[in-house]
Amino acid sequence: MKISGDAFDRARRVQLIIFDVDGVLTDGGIYHGAHGELFKAFHCRDGFGMVLARSCGLKTAIITGRTSAMTTYRAAELKVDAVMQGQMNKRDAYKKLKSQFNLTDDEICYVADDLIDLPVFVQVGFRAAVGDAAQDVVERAHFVANNFGGHGAVREVVEFILKSKGFWQGIIERYTTPEFDDKELSAMNQ
Repeated sequence: MKISGDAFDRARRVQLIIFDVDGVLTDGGIYHGAHGELFKAFHCRDGFGMVLARSCGLKTAIITGRTSAMTTYRAAELKVDAVMQGQMNKRDAYKKLKSQFNLTDDEICYVADDLIDLPVFVQVGFRAAVGDAAQDVVERAHFVANNFGGHGAVREVVEFILKSKGFWQGIIERYTTPEFDDKELSAMNQ
């Protein structure tokens, strides 16, 4: 894990977390069925991390170069606030999201793994990379997860942000009290 000296301060300002898909929310594998259908494997802890972020008032978004019905389905399941697929020019998509949510670069986190992410990655206030990200991404990151893309890296990033904002202890307390009955969060932990 790599954490830059100002990572906590940068993470504390985050209001929107933007995720790439292939190599970040998935392991980067692209699986095709016999009839051309596309399959992707998403990690349940990553998804639950995204739900936790939203439960603490953060916005979530996806910018991905590919277009996939699986991404649409997973994003809807997790109630992602904005999904931008087929975006080979991620910088344009980023500008739209920034405007849509009326945020500054300092209030945005981008979670990346490869060179196609760099145009957006270098603009945001908090740059997070998965553990198996390309070296050029790792070198520019404020936070590098231990876990690889599609294997819990997103959850690490979200936990870091929520801890920096002081939300994590409240989440733990919510789950360890006998009265806990948060149906939305429990339903997503699958």
